[in-house]
Amino acid sequence: MNQLKYIGMDVHKAMTVISVLNSEGKELAQAIIETKSTTIIDFIQGQRGTLHVTFEEGTQAAWLYDLIRPHVASVLVCDPRKIVTQGNKADKIDARRLAELLRTKGLTAVYHGEHSAKAVKELTRSYQEMMEDSTRVKNRLKALFRARGIDCSGGAVYGADERKTWTAKLEHVAVRARAGRLWEELDALEKLCEQAQEDLKTEARKHAAVKILQGIPGIGPIRAAVILGIAGTPHRFRSKKQFWTYSGLAVVSKISSEYQLVDGRISRSKKQALVRGLNRNYSRPLKDVFKGAAKTAAAGEWKSYFDAMVANGQDPPLALLTIARKIASITLALWKRGERYDQKKVEILHAA
Repeated sequence: MNQLKYIGMDVHKAMTVISVLNSEGKELAQAIIETKSTTIIDFIQGQRGTLHVTFEEGTQAAWLYDLIRPHVASVLVCDPRKIVTQGNKADKIDARRLAELLRTKGLTAVYHGEHSAKAVKELTRSYQEMMEDSTRVKNRLKALFRARGIDCSGGAVYGADERKTWTAKLEHVAVRARAGRLWEELDALEKLCEQAQEDLKTEARKHAAVKILQGIPGIGPIRAAVILGIAGTPHRFRSKKQFWTYSGLAVVSKISSEYQLVDGRISRSKKQALVRGLNRNYSRPLKDVFKGAAKTAAAGEWKSYFDAMVANGQDPPLALLTIARKIASITLALWKRGERYDQKKVEILHAA
């Protein structure tokens, strides 16, 4: 008989704790093994039956998914932020809890498995890391001047041409040396950013989807590459609302006491749901892409549409959010269909 088995793995840097349950929830085995590819595969291959495996999203999740997936029926990488933990917490308890939640379908999956865009994904991470490091150094540089009451608004303080002028504003030699090292670090990072950007653009050109995405208003080659690198495939999203949530553009509303008893009958109350802003669990790079695309489109191809919303009394930030959500919706729809952007169709939507 082909027995169903549910395997929960509590993965750590050196060791992994594993719990194996059957379809009735009985624990069949428990093991503590090294977090090494050969050890993990040996354990998996030593289990008979139809195997379903789960572990939490983390640093090693992508590597572990690719390692285990060919040897089991399914692998579910779960979102640890959506697991409610009660009572004692320990590695063995966590492993069994994961296996039990997998058996009872109580886990929220984190997407893994699109290998066609794996190179773009890695290069997107590299590009994002270089950009974040560059921003961090810029913030430190400005903080150095602001801490001494020196106004450094704008981006002039970053340029190489006026650095002697900026250095002269600093009184102490040690502070000047600190500023000089920050400028050197910024120069090095800017070169690395350019290299990372070129590598990303070169790899992204190999994918037909990028040609579709970069034709959408506000989305150029880099933003198109980042969308491909972060999302991977449009088919993981059933609807635009799911894509909005993943991109940090979904509005969160809350309501309580939704039903009431009127003349002995249960009816829905007329209480309005309270809007609590945008969702907080999202992909930050993807949100930055669509926010940036909205600003570009609002100043370019969709300027009349943006101006019309503002003229009708909508706050500019909300108007930009509307444009960002529209760009995200168009992105998902065209990406799924494999169609190019058509401004005439969008003009009809704007008019409606």
